[in-house]
Amino acid sequence: MRRTASLVLLALAVFFTALSPLMRWYTFPRLAKIPPGQYQDMVLEAKPATLINYGTMKAEQVPEVTIVQTLKGNVAASDRIEQSAGRDVVVWDALSYVAGPDGKMVSEIPERYIFDAHSQEPVHATGESVDGDPVRREGIEYKWPFLTERRDYAYFDAQTRTSAPIHYKGTRTFRGLEVYYFEQTIPWTKVALPKKMPVEGVTPQAVAKMGTTRWYTTKRMFWVEPVTGAPVNGQEIHKEELRGGDLLPGGRTVTAFAGHVKMRADYIDATVSLVRSQRTLVLLLTRYLPWGFLALGAALLALSLHLEARSRRPRTAPARRPAPGGAVSGGAVGDGPARPL
Repeated sequence: MRRTASLVLLALAVFFTALSPLMRWYTFPRLAKIPPGQYQDMVLEAKPATLINYGTMKAEQVPEVTIVQTLKGNVAASDRIEQSAGRDVVVWDALSYVAGPDGKMVSEIPERYIFDAHSQEPVHATGESVDGDPVRREGIEYKWPFLTERRDYAYFDAQTRTSAPIHYKGTRTFRGLEVYYFEQTIPWTKVALPKKMPVEGVTPQAVAKMGTTRWYTTKRMFWVEPVTGAPVNGQEIHKEELRGGDLLPGGRTVTAFAGHVKMRADYIDATVSLVRSQRTLVLLLTRYLPWGFLALGAALLALSLHLEARSRRPRTAPARRPAPGGAVSGGAVGDGPARPL
């Protein structure tokens, strides 16, 4: 029985030991993915801020500017692209809506972001766009990969329609979470005017004909929880200018928008709470179960070897029972021969 039990335990030890790397390197990469129908929104604020008054073409100080970002998963589009791409794809229809202190629209930039559900790498397909213009993204946008590394990444900038390095600047603690801090600086760059202008009847084509151009620079900052790859906080020191042309004769420059944009506190709280729960699920697949199976395999192996050693141990002879008159069964006391009873 001991030998049979030791063989069963040995088989279980091999099974759980083999399951440990499979859980980490095979199961996790296939199970960890962004759901195609996910919806999330985020509110950011710049308090105070600078905005252009299109009536006077001068910059004015305002108490606040609000930016609402929404990401909506397009399941029908992702299913269609998956058929040709041959992998799990997520399509996010994103919108960045900027409103002034009176609630009126300042700018509105739609995007379609297509990426691999597991790695977050961009997938190039028809419909990939920013403000209706086709683009070809390189690098990440909005989210880092699962198990983010301490290194620089290429990050796509929607204003310039180009990718640039976003630099790892160290590990920090944010709301009790260990996070990686990243920074990206986009230098002054000429960018397109939004298709939807805040002034009725004014189009970007009309402004372009006047020779007026739009320029932009920003310092982008993210605090990223590395297990899930989710940013738990984001900020931008953002500035836009209109330069020259008939609207600004003499090569004049006016600030169109400037401010330190920060996530609103209640959205930070909600994001941190969500990331904590998702972090536990990722750690279950990458750390807790693999190491637990490995420890269980080692324990089962030790128990199997212990039972095998006991099964091979020689059995001791049974003790002899004393007979009446001092005789012992099977022999005699003293030096003389045994006497029959």
